[in-house]
Amino acid sequence: MKRTLTGLTGVALAACLLLTLSCAPADTAETQAVSSYAEDRAQIEDLQARYLFALDSSDLDTYVSTFTEDGVLDIIAYQAKGRDEIRKRIEEAQNVFDPTVEAVKGAYAPTGRHNITNIVIKIDGDRAVGKSYWFHYGNNNPERKAQINSYGHYEDEMVKVNGQWLFSKRVIYNEQVADWISPGGNPKAW
Repeated sequence: MKRTLTGLTGVALAACLLLTLSCAPADTAETQAVSSYAEDRAQIEDLQARYLFALDSSDLDTYVSTFTEDGVLDIIAYQAKGRDEIRKRIEEAQNVFDPTVEAVKGAYAPTGRHNITNIVIKIDGDRAVGKSYWFHYGNNNPERKAQINSYGHYEDEMVKVNGQWLFSKRVIYNEQVADWISPGGNPKAW
């Protein structure tokens, strides 16, 4: 037997549908702000990923392009300001950032990868601050076994320039280098 919605049941269903549609959130400033935060956060996470892919592939053009023209790279033991100086300092210290540069003899060159996690971002208009953990793993050892060989955290200041998020300052703490160790405490607190 086939049932159809007629009479009161159909009217009740139509009324429920109209109530549901009329209660749906309108495109208000509040819903736009949530959408804007999500878009900005996605762009900032993309910036962080592009930075790490560029670092791991020694693509210095892309690496320095993640900073503003007058951006600061602060690695505790030294600082570099501006894209040209950042490039120069990274070139000089490439083997520090990528321990696989000093290759282990074998059939293929060892590799290493940086990863980022526990990302906290606070956005205020065209400015943002962020903190996150990073770790590096690689197979630069005689057995070529994958291992986590370094970790620390980033403290970032970012700015939106012509619609694109860039680092205006990136501070890097590394828990394996005595001069770069974090002062401690909750890196989330600001």
